[in-house]
Amino acid sequence: MQLWMRKTLVVLFTIVTFGLVSPPAALMTDKPSGQPSSLEQNDYTVFYDEHDLYEEHGREGRLEPELLFQSYKDQLLDRAEDQSFLKFGSKIAPVIEDDYRKEVLPKIESVITSYLATLQDNEAYQDVVISDKPSAGKTEKIFHVYNRTTGEDLLRFHVRRDHPPHEGYWFNFHYHTAEDGFQSHHELGSIYWDRNTPPNWMSA
Repeated sequence: MQLWMRKTLVVLFTIVTFGLVSPPAALMTDKPSGQPSSLEQNDYTVFYDEHDLYEEHGREGRLEPELLFQSYKDQLLDRAEDQSFLKFGSKIAPVIEDDYRKEVLPKIESVITSYLATLQDNEAYQDVVISDKPSAGKTEKIFHVYNRTTGEDLLRFHVRRDHPPHEGYWFNFHYHTAEDGFQSHHELGSIYWDRNTPPNWMSA
């Protein structure tokens, strides 16, 4: 086999397998007896060493924990959004969706991201999960962020229906933290509904 063709096949094989599998022996033979081919001495060896360096100092050293954190955070934020719209139900969601995505959801994501960042160094963030049962009717719970190992709530995200005199109905979004026993209301924003009474949460 032509040397350039063997070189090309070895490089392609290495790329496809991320350097984790050695090229077939047939690609590494066809050389003078007892002498390593120029392919073994140069191209393949250099590429494999660069891959090892990436593995050691990239994904395993600095990049991999960051990528894992980012991936976990993104999944958590997606779940928070899903639980929010499950809470709203099909009657409320279309009316408040735009305002919620613009005014409230980014603040919720910021609170969750900030909390996860405090746990990033020791990877404890991987124990943080989001509850899967919003409360229906007129109750406030959207979702809770909790520790799946201990079962303890860490953050509670709620929405309250307010009805100031002569102003119609508002949805007040806020959260509570375990730091003060979930006593304080931390405001996230309010969205106007209408003068008419809103449907129950999770109404279809």
